[in-house]
Amino acid sequence: MALVRRCNHRPNRQDRTLAGATRSRPMGHMLRPVEMDIEQLNRLRGGDEDAFVMLVARYQQSMLRLARSMVSSEAVAEEVVQDTWLGVVRGIDRFEGRSSFKTWLFGILVNRARSAGSKERPNTPLESLHAVDPSRFDAHGQWADPLERWAEDSERRLDAATLAPILNSGLDDLPPRQRQVLILRDVEGLSNDEACSALGITSGNQRILLHRGRSRLREFLEAKMDKD
Repeated sequence: MALVRRCNHRPNRQDRTLAGATRSRPMGHMLRPVEMDIEQLNRLRGGDEDAFVMLVARYQQSMLRLARSMVSSEAVAEEVVQDTWLGVVRGIDRFEGRSSFKTWLFGILVNRARSAGSKERPNTPLESLHAVDPSRFDAHGQWADPLERWAEDSERRLDAATLAPILNSGLDDLPPRQRQVLILRDVEGLSNDEACSALGITSGNQRILLHRGRSRLREFLEAKMDKD
């Protein structure tokens, strides 16, 4: 079955608006990721399979990373990602642009992963998760001892090739919800609202999970670095 059917698609108002925005781009203007997504989506709606291939190339690894944090095996994660892309192709005309394509894509993936069987217990209360030492934050909720200091230390003591597997190990050690929030916020660069939309959680829960996940990952990295 073809990824995109070349059917009699009549552009709707949103298609014309997005296409007009693309045409009005000045010469030499470098496309931002959001603009690149809009351009590929316009082409995909028109039946251009190359646009689909480009979107897959852009997001496949990020999707696999998030899927692995939610299901029990690599094979299941790959199935979730494939099912997500199928959902994108089937639902592309329902994407209204109220969020970024990336947020919409991750939202589909999260739903598919949960349907496949999340590793996390759904009723685990936040209070039972790893707590953050309040002394690590100032009165404004920021790190009292900023992360940049140990990040700089890590550059002096560990090269990138060594640090990457340690970071991955630290992420794997986090509770699933904390790991998912960290991946979306700190790895994929989603905003607070985008992460909440993708995961279907409240802003307050997202902040708690993010603080706890960052604190736990920091403690993990500090312990590893102190051993060197």
